[in-house]
Amino acid sequence: MILPFDPEQAEVVLEPEAPGAGYWVGAPSVRWHAGRVWLTYRRRRPRGVHPDRGYVACIAASDDGLRFQDVARLPKEALGTSSVERTALLPDPRGTGWIWLVSYVDPADGRWRVDGLAADRIEELPRGTRFPVLTAEAIGGEGVKDPVPVSGPDGVYLILSCAERAGEADPAALHGTHDAYNTGLVRCFTGLASSVDGRRWRWHGPILEPGSGWDAYQARLGAVLPAGTHWVGLYDGSASVAENYEERLGVAVSPDLVRWTRLTPEAPAVVSRGATGSVRYADFLPSPDGLWLYFECSRPDGSHDLRRARLAWKPAAPTTAASA
Repeated sequence: MILPFDPEQAEVVLEPEAPGAGYWVGAPSVRWHAGRVWLTYRRRRPRGVHPDRGYVACIAASDDGLRFQDVARLPKEALGTSSVERTALLPDPRGTGWIWLVSYVDPADGRWRVDGLAADRIEELPRGTRFPVLTAEAIGGEGVKDPVPVSGPDGVYLILSCAERAGEADPAALHGTHDAYNTGLVRCFTGLASSVDGRRWRWHGPILEPGSGWDAYQARLGAVLPAGTHWVGLYDGSASVAENYEERLGVAVSPDLVRWTRLTPEAPAVVSRGATGSVRYADFLPSPDGLWLYFECSRPDGSHDLRRARLAWKPAAPTTAASA
């Protein structure tokens, strides 16, 4: 078993710009390309102190997986949005280029959505061709964000954080702050979509619902790893809206990316010794010396940094594929 691990023993990859709650750097997604590690991440400032919230999404590259240099930046103004969150790189299924999957608040209705930016080279993605991937309306919900792409033999699967209305609620109460996830008026679950070409996406519905205890409000699958006949997943959980933004990590397994079983129903698998105990937005990266795990972690002053843990575990190749 690859968990639990001690986040305090992990290496700090990126620091927040300032101390204090709401100053975050994280929401990482990582992959290998051309012998280098490519990292996407976002920076955020606290609501009320700055108007920014998630103010920039970045792509960075590294030779050693620890020291990164930015190669592309996408400020929120380029999208006309109030906030950006998790992004991810996807090799373009239609050719040799790349797609940058970006989640941001739709300025038209205040709901989270996901778009794609396509370009031949990673460094060109902020100026790439933009197209819609999934909107809240497309899934019949109140928000969709935090894309996690998984390539398969018959296309691409996209794991997403989704919100649906939990009862009667005024639209202004849901979306007036441009973050329905932080209202307590929604259920936050993980959903799945698939595509052959990376442009047209088929929505399949929920794959991981909120639990009944420590993860009763949020169950956001953020990292998946093939392990023989199954997939191992790490998900962010919160008991109530009071823990939104400060989730902790749970573990789940699946035979096909669709049916998930929790291994941590009673308590999170990993917490930090920071102000809130938050460990969230994890992503796996197989490496020459085992497995690297990138994640966002709370610090004693309330800010969040981005860290890498080294895990002595080598996953086996999968023998099953998703069948959504």
